[in-house]
Amino acid sequence: MIAGLRTVASGGEPLGAEMLDWGQGAFGVAINEFYGQTECNMVASSADSLFEARPGCIGKPAPGFDIAILDDQGQVTDGEGEVAIKRGAASMMLGYWNRPDETAAKFCGDWMLTGDRGIWDGDFLRFVGREDDVITSAGYRIGPSEIEDGLLKHPAVATVGVVGKPDELRTEIVKAYVVLKPDFVPSDALARELQDFAKARIAKHAYPREIAFLDELPMTVTGKVIRKELKARAAGELG
Repeated sequence: MIAGLRTVASGGEPLGAEMLDWGQGAFGVAINEFYGQTECNMVASSADSLFEARPGCIGKPAPGFDIAILDDQGQVTDGEGEVAIKRGAASMMLGYWNRPDETAAKFCGDWMLTGDRGIWDGDFLRFVGREDDVITSAGYRIGPSEIEDGLLKHPAVATVGVVGKPDELRTEIVKAYVVLKPDFVPSDALARELQDFAKARIAKHAYPREIAFLDELPMTVTGKVIRKELKARAAGELG
């Protein structure tokens, strides 16, 4: 614990239950997750002083912001779709400087498009993934974060990155690249164990059909997995 620490905030992607629990133990305060974009600033957040966080969710809309989920036709839906922010918020951009075409593409009617997939979980916003990170497999749209969070609960897993690997039959299959903790050795048996572990915690269609063990994953300076590099690696494995 750190004396005098009042709160911790995290953005980017949902941390998952394991990391939230770790943060509570390590810092002695809850980690408040938040979500936003440069074009509109923070639009949703957890707020431990007001309500209990829900693992896997970003939080609730911040005051002054109207958030919706839009389907592929740009209509508001109760199902999964693209996260959109209502025009008119004080911190929202008017447009991209001297880029009218990009500005037009960023909006759908009264809604600013984020390029992120999400779904409502009651009044909490659940982040599915970046549009270009979502895996399309046998007609299902699968977000990598939930799978990564599930695998991170296994005692052997230190870090994991999940991407779609091109597949003729399913369009893509789910592939997980795993870095093991010390004292664990890569093996086919461990890969099968991780697959079974994932099946017990996430939807059956979303489990990783392939698992590869790496010494390290490509990471940003802020500690996020660079999935586009893993996607390129997976595509390159096709020969």
